[in-house]
Amino acid sequence: MAMRQAPRQMPEGSGRPGVGKGEALPDPDSDEACGPRHDTGNTGPGLLEAVLARGNLQQAWKRVKANKGAAGIDGLDIDQTADQLRRTWPIIRAQLLSGTYRPKPVRRVTIPKPGGGERELGIPTVTDRLIQQALLQALQPILDPSFSEHSYGFRPGRRAQDAVLAAQSYVQSGRRIVVDVDLEKFFDRVNHDILIDRVQKRVGDAGIIRLIRAYLNSGIMMGGVVQERVMGTPQGGPLSPLLANVLLDDVDKELERRGHCFVRYADDANVYVRSRKAGERVMALLRRLYGELRLTVNEAKSAVASVFGRKFLGYSFWAASGGTIKRRVADKPMATFKQRIRQLTRRSGGRSIQNVVDRLRSYVLGWKAYFRLAQTPGVWKELDQWMRHRLRAIQLKQWKRGKTMYRELLAMGAKPEVARQVAANSRRWWRNSGMFLNAVLTLAWSDKLGMPRLS
Repeated sequence: MAMRQAPRQMPEGSGRPGVGKGEALPDPDSDEACGPRHDTGNTGPGLLEAVLARGNLQQAWKRVKANKGAAGIDGLDIDQTADQLRRTWPIIRAQLLSGTYRPKPVRRVTIPKPGGGERELGIPTVTDRLIQQALLQALQPILDPSFSEHSYGFRPGRRAQDAVLAAQSYVQSGRRIVVDVDLEKFFDRVNHDILIDRVQKRVGDAGIIRLIRAYLNSGIMMGGVVQERVMGTPQGGPLSPLLANVLLDDVDKELERRGHCFVRYADDANVYVRSRKAGERVMALLRRLYGELRLTVNEAKSAVASVFGRKFLGYSFWAASGGTIKRRVADKPMATFKQRIRQLTRRSGGRSIQNVVDRLRSYVLGWKAYFRLAQTPGVWKELDQWMRHRLRAIQLKQWKRGKTMYRELLAMGAKPEVARQVAANSRRWWRNSGMFLNAVLTLAWSDKLGMPRLS
């Protein structure tokens, strides 16, 4: 919405400054002491007015618009919602202030999980995403400072990579046993009453509490039928990650009180200890703490085990010479990467080599940005060679006939005998692309096409 144009009806006033994107900072050392606790402060009446302040809403709209995203159950996209809000915002604002606003149910969608299965998402309408984002911007500066230093997920200035670095520091300090806890369908199992109780202890504005409760109870539309929701805070709305951190902070604070070294990213928590016996005690503690929140530990995916056999946020650890602990891409995400590269470089795609590289480029750059902490230069070099090999095979197949190969290779500076040998085996694309062709379709060739390098 051009929120600059619509909210003439909104009162002047400065909203709370928005929160930047981001995620985390590490914190090492002993089994007995890893990080201070923060005192939490209440917020009184008037917070809802800050949420609905013109500046806060304009900033929230910019974020919603930048994130794009699909329409909710009303079928309205960003631009259509902007047009609607120009007419309806004064009514919505009045309802929000009086406590009579009722969010629309979220639209249920499922997306595949990297490791198999499906993840359920709930897509709010664009209007509700705007209100949730405005709530997030006002609440996060208040709530975030009270969270544990060991919590990294969906927090300003904190990233998944920082959580991995913190975990590495614990392993390096001699904690080679990890209590790896996976919560069963966490976002679907959040108890509304317990969550609201935790929020009320930190936020004193009754209007904010009412609005959060309304979002929790808004229901979910599946197959055209709206189903009541008595538990859960579906992923998909801007507010869900913050509420998850509020709920799980109880467990973080108890682990801190007991002096444990741990890392949590959203509902993914690892506690690092020196022995299996200590690990079993921590696992029993976590089962009890999560049970008090009406959450269930997924026993099939959770374990007390050596850190070298587990993965955390896509990374795993290995011991180099001298006992130095290093980072690498875990086996499963590495297999997923290779599978995706094979899909993007199929020789039967009927696409130009430049088109193939353009599609590869966005995927490889994103993957490289996330896994840039991996300390495996040899693996990166092998992956680069393998991807270039596949590109050369595509190029050979697109030339098709031996005569074309011979002509194109000569034009690229190949020696006649090399061009002749490649052309003589014109149907052996993979074999040819890994031998004589290296001297012709070189690194400079793939660089010119725009193929990024991992190494």
